[in-house]
Amino acid sequence: MSASRIEYSEKYADDDHEYRHVILPKELLRQLPRNRLLSESEWRGVGVQQSRGWVHYALHRPEPHILLFRRPLGTDPQTGRVDPELKRQALEEYKGQFGLKTTRIK
Repeated sequence: MSASRIEYSEKYADDDHEYRHVILPKELLRQLPRNRLLSESEWRGVGVQQSRGWVHYALHRPEPHILLFRRPLGTDPQTGRVDPELKRQALEEYKGQFGLKTTRIK
């Protein structure tokens, strides 16, 4: 990894959320507050670029330069809001990947 480049993982999911992690160059880490979750304006302020709806949800204490993000399944990337149809599609896709029985979401 280049020392000055932000790296983004592929997205991965469970039956409630999609996730991704972002690896910051260590020099950017020095600009951020320690020992607490970041607001959207803070992580965007250091150059992290993602569609809407992502939330910094956990600290990875062994490697604080790795930011852990999640958003609910079905989040519209334009608005950051959960769209019921997108949620249904995402859940069907998730269950299909693991051969799980699909059910209707109300």
